[in-house]
Amino acid sequence: MIELDGEQQAARSWFESLRDRICAEFELIEREAGSDAQFAYTAWDREAEGLAPGEGGGGVRGLMKGEVFEKVGVNVSTVAGAFSPEFAKTIHGAGDNPTFFATGISLVAHMANPHVPAVHMNTRFLVTTKRWFGGGADLNPPLAYEADTAAFHASFKQACDAHDPSYYPRFKQWADDYFFIPHRGVHRGVGGIFYDHLEGDFEANFAFTRDVGEAFLAIFPAIVRRRMHMSWTGEERQKQLEWRGRYAEFNLVHDRGTLFGLKTGGNVDAILMSLPPLAAWS
Repeated sequence: MIELDGEQQAARSWFESLRDRICAEFELIEREAGSDAQFAYTAWDREAEGLAPGEGGGGVRGLMKGEVFEKVGVNVSTVAGAFSPEFAKTIHGAGDNPTFFATGISLVAHMANPHVPAVHMNTRFLVTTKRWFGGGADLNPPLAYEADTAAFHASFKQACDAHDPSYYPRFKQWADDYFFIPHRGVHRGVGGIFYDHLEGDFEANFAFTRDVGEAFLAIFPAIVRRRMHMSWTGEERQKQLEWRGRYAEFNLVHDRGTLFGLKTGGNVDAILMSLPPLAAWS
């Protein structure tokens, strides 16, 4: 078992509690749609050379397939160990000391209805020779609605402004720059916020990270309920499938979280749960 200090335990407990609330809300949406879909949870241990089961930590992969959420994964993990020397050079504060601790929540939802946007959200706390929070959320509609985009951004702007008025414009631009598919020359969605290496005052940064989670829980279910009963055409479904292909390309080629999970002995099924259940390339 990993021994946690007070900050590490506080972060882990928060991410797990946020997971429980998000999953409960998503299951409620399914019931509102007449479905009895529920999350199935699979625990896993981090496997690494020289580690006994549990010594490197692990996590729980939550997965649900329903009428509204065609596929949604909500993962929590708490892991520790050492980066490979080459990979350590790419991680904040790990160049001279490759040991690390990481705890966080990661969520990706692919929706059945093309009018309901897909979404990604994650927040995390990492410890190397430095301690920092990172994360964010971005909305990924196959068929974009300005009202949904505006509401999503407004929710995160409110969370940011409560802590630092410079956060929203800075983190919005970071998301715009990060969630871009260079080989396609397009953004993968309508943005949101992205931040990393937020270090210094643990309590202040932890409070902000909690508010990011609360902002997501406040706005995304509302957007889902606004669109989930709309009818769609075969042409709109095809557009959704082709858009999902772009999403898959980004996550497999450019996403740093995917690389981090694979490089640190994470659960492959949990790491790749971000991929859509169906996609198309025309």
